[in-house]
Amino acid sequence: MTEPNLQLEYTVFCEDVRVEASQHLSLMGVFHQVVVPQLPISMIKFGVVTHWTGEGQYLSEVRILAPDKMQTVAVSQPSSFTIPPGGYSDNVTVFVNTNFMQPGDYVVQMLINSSLFAEKILRIILPEEQQHITESEHVN
Repeated sequence: MTEPNLQLEYTVFCEDVRVEASQHLSLMGVFHQVVVPQLPISMIKFGVVTHWTGEGQYLSEVRILAPDKMQTVAVSQPSSFTIPPGGYSDNVTVFVNTNFMQPGDYVVQMLINSSLFAEKILRIILPEEQQHITESEHVN
């Protein structure tokens, strides 16, 4: 089920988010993958920033699934946001002490009104696995 007046423009992963006096967001430690020396690993903070356009009022949730897509790593509390006509909304979710038990592609899901809207992959890599990655569509 899609929302006709809603578009997810981008999703950014980061270590923390700060709201400045100007009401702009400052993102610290932006990343698209995490290279760790050993597993399991616990991330003290893990932020998911989504930028939405369209209009209307929505209920948002973020869910992180393990690489098998069966185990839930973390789930946010539902939060509502409103997009005025011709406007946008930035939604910030920060998870605390998130545990990643194995390497692989974790699935970060964005739910709107309790329905899956979009997914993004967060790759957790051990250094010896990184040598096997020869080409990436992302800038490292």
